[in-house]
Amino acid sequence: MNARALYSTVLIFLLSLGLTGFTQAEKADQDKPIILEAEKVSVNDVKQIYDLNGQVLLMKGSMLVTGEDGRIQVDPEGYEFVDVKGTPEKTASFRQRREGPADEFMQGVATQVIYNAKTEVLTLTGNAGLKRLLNMQMLDQLRGWKIEYDDIKQYYRVTPPPDAKPEDLPVARAILSPRRKATLEK
Repeated sequence: MNARALYSTVLIFLLSLGLTGFTQAEKADQDKPIILEAEKVSVNDVKQIYDLNGQVLLMKGSMLVTGEDGRIQVDPEGYEFVDVKGTPEKTASFRQRREGPADEFMQGVATQVIYNAKTEVLTLTGNAGLKRLLNMQMLDQLRGWKIEYDDIKQYYRVTPPPDAKPEDLPVARAILSPRRKATLEK
């Protein structure tokens, strides 16, 4: 096993141990309408595709996604697939309240933010960062080239760039707060 594969395996293992106390996204968000704002919006009502250009702002309940360009596609079952990109000057961002404690949020930034509402998978690509906040205080932080978060399985994967060399490692990093017994029993 090469250094990159070993490092990624160890990091995924540590993340799966440390992040089991996370709660899921606020379920009430599923039934909220999508509010879109941008400098330009193009709508294909037949295919349920919305293209957004310039200062994109997407809100759905407690979920907030920002960026420079975006595309939202709604499948026949009503689930949204969100793809928002930033620019070199301004990253795309994602923020959503967590089910459970009133002031717990997941907050991320990256060059590209992709959220699949059907699978509840968030993918942050390009200088990605993801934080779990409670009362605006950081509890956990992930950094890497790509971060994938499966909200249903409570699973994280932080991966280095495809062209990373063993001497570049570590290019993925996690800071995890200790879990209290009460937090784990939820």
